[in-house]
Amino acid sequence: MDDAGERRAVRTFHPRRGRMSKRHAEALAALWPKYGLTVVDGDRTAVDLDELFGRVAPRVLEIGFGMGDVTAAMAAADPGRDYLAVEVHTPGIGNLLALVGDGGLTNVRVAHGDAMELVHRIAPGRLDAIHVFFPDPWPKARHHKRRLIQPGNVVLLRQLLRVGGVLHCATDWPEYAEAMVATLDSDSGLVRDEQQAQDTEQAQDTEQAQDTEQARHTEQAQDTEQAQDDGPVQGKKPPEDDRPVRDKRPAQDNGPVRDDGPRRDDEAAGRPETKFEKRGVRAGRPIADLVYRRV
Repeated sequence: MDDAGERRAVRTFHPRRGRMSKRHAEALAALWPKYGLTVVDGDRTAVDLDELFGRVAPRVLEIGFGMGDVTAAMAAADPGRDYLAVEVHTPGIGNLLALVGDGGLTNVRVAHGDAMELVHRIAPGRLDAIHVFFPDPWPKARHHKRRLIQPGNVVLLRQLLRVGGVLHCATDWPEYAEAMVATLDSDSGLVRDEQQAQDTEQAQDTEQAQDTEQARHTEQAQDTEQAQDDGPVQGKKPPEDDRPVRDKRPAQDNGPVRDDGPRRDDEAAGRPETKFEKRGVRAGRPIADLVYRRV
């Protein structure tokens, strides 16, 4: 195998098999000719985005859209931009096409194949944004070479952005988030969005403060439980008398409740919540949104 073939063999995704429902199959058959783009390994034929979408507009590349619900929602809420969404999971492609048809979305095109093959077919500086939401974290060390966000791939993605264009990554895997930050920070052509960085720092500070407060309450509860087990000590008030007096006024008498915690990441970053994000939240994993701009 030649060098190019060897590079292509290292995939950033894991092929998944899935059952194609009747609805998905019908959408694929009916809408693929109009909205679909096939990505073939090794093909370097330039994609004319103006011809593909039938107009001139800012463009967003969506890498790995899963079942396409988030892509369809963003495109519907953002009709002034065109969304080129690429995925390898065929049922997901069928579902997104069904959503496109149901919603009458004209600003979505769906590509089937390897995203890192597709990027070679897009002219530099043509994209307004690139979204990489919850890519496979490849947690085992021997698989880290398969991660999408790594230096060589970031260079290719950054070159597609216009000056000021956004590379927006999200993950629920803390170790991968750290690796993403290290990789993206090291690219001299990218700068992290200042507001997003401040929101992330605020969220981390708040989380740390909450953990400290929780640990303090846990320690107090353990001390109280131990004191109760030991019984009252002569010359000392019973443990319950040592507890702070709670404010027994109705909640409304305490004034309005303030929420000084961080905003939800999707509000700060302008994206809907994904299925993978919901799964990560249920598992107790923190969500990291990383927004960088090309300079």
